Amino acid sequence: MDLFADQVLMSRIQFALTASYHFIFVPITIGIGLLMAIFVTRAYRSRKPEDDAIARMWVRIFTATFAIGVATGITMEFSFGTNWANYSRFVGDIFGAPLAAEALFAFFLESIFLGILIFGRNKIKPILYAVSAWLTFAGSALSALWILIANSWMQTPAGAEISADGTQAVITDFFAAAFNPSTLVRYGHTVLAVLVMGAFVAIAVSAWYMHKKQHESAARKILRTSSIVGIIAVVALLGSAHASAVVVWEEQPTKLAMMEGMYETEVPELSVVGIVDEEAQQANTLAIPGGTSFLATGTWDTEYPGLNDLAKTDQFADVDVDTMPVNFVYQVYHLMVACFGLIFVCVLLALIFNRKAANRNVTNMKWLQWLLIISPIFPFLAIQSGWLTAEVGRQPYVVYPSMSGPDGVYMLTQAGTSVSVQPFELVITLVLFFLVYLMLFVGWVRVVGKFIKAGPVYDSASAEAGSAEAGEANNIANAGSADELKVAVPAETTAERGGE
Repeated sequence: MDLFADQVLMSRIQFALTASYHFIFVPITIGIGLLMAIFVTRAYRSRKPEDDAIARMWVRIFTATFAIGVATGITMEFSFGTNWANYSRFVGDIFGAPLAAEALFAFFLESIFLGILIFGRNKIKPILYAVSAWLTFAGSALSALWILIANSWMQTPAGAEISADGTQAVITDFFAAAFNPSTLVRYGHTVLAVLVMGAFVAIAVSAWYMHKKQHESAARKILRTSSIVGIIAVVALLGSAHASAVVVWEEQPTKLAMMEGMYETEVPELSVVGIVDEEAQQANTLAIPGGTSFLATGTWDTEYPGLNDLAKTDQFADVDVDTMPVNFVYQVYHLMVACFGLIFVCVLLALIFNRKAANRNVTNMKWLQWLLIISPIFPFLAIQSGWLTAEVGRQPYVVYPSMSGPDGVYMLTQAGTSVSVQPFELVITLVLFFLVYLMLFVGWVRVVGKFIKAGPVYDSASAEAGSAEAGEANNIANAGSADELKVAVPAETTAERGGE
């Protein structure tokens, strides 16, 4: 088949699949990292056994997800030196600093304090344990920043120039390269999206407990906290989505044209649904005339160049309109928008009906329970389709010649792959990746499923061993008078240190 004989296409497919698989776990890790920190802090402040059990459960889930996320991320780094070797040589001077910083300043921070969360619970003061949870989350968020600095530079290059022999992008201004026109906008949009993902995972867990009529008090607490985090992130996501669209409008005209199926110069409409006939170069859509123009510029009549006109310019002379994946980009972009609508509905329902949970109304709403149980699929699809829009939409460039970018600093995708890697080798690695990743995924599901099934419970035998430390923690927190502590601590610590 021609598909398996195309080395460039197979390299793209391999990286896309490994990156997509890796990005199953990254959003969950960062997203539940915030909730984990909130639950650990609540347990520290309240000293309630139930809050402590909830926090411990989310630490376990975070740890399992973090571990597999690290393992699957290594594969992509190796591919930079194999089938993307030419690309690595071109961007090496730019990517070296952010990738090294990600390992030194972010990954180590996250790993060290996660180790404290796992092994130091009864060895450090409770306040330091709570701080460790926040620093773990901060490390994961900082890691995302450095990765997005590298990725955003590929979208909107800055702070660099082409070398004399034209084979390498050479950095001229680190801060201009790091904070290129799309870095902060894309980082804010990504972080908000993964917070939504984490909130929906927690919402699904609480809905499952309600469906099973287990841990109902803990489920209501999880539902309330995750719903609040979710609605705040979703509302903020509206603003970040607009800012991201403006950057695409200003810097990546061919991507915007593909997102709306525009072949000719026109006032861009805001389409709801449709299909692009690539042979006829026409988009058949249900749309609001001038809608995209209004969102990007505040006016309803701003014209924007289509693909055919852009291909005639010197800057985008490498674009072959007939081979552009216009319909694919159009569909995944609108899938992302549709999923956002479902996300908003679900989080709003979770927030509204959570107010009735104390009266057990939610526990009787089977339709709502199942909707919330499956709801993580909506942010997952939105994140994946958004990533596909960003990456496939910049084709045929692996380093895009953005409007404000330095002259000559761009790279065609076909020039970024290594000719020494043959298509059949890529097919073999794809099969092996699939088998290994399938085993990893099954293992992760079993481990996390075990934690969720066990729920926020205690081991009373282990709890008694921690009674002395619990008494010290209550003294530090000034939980009450000495007489109150004599009564409260023994009764409370039987459950407080369970599950060690």
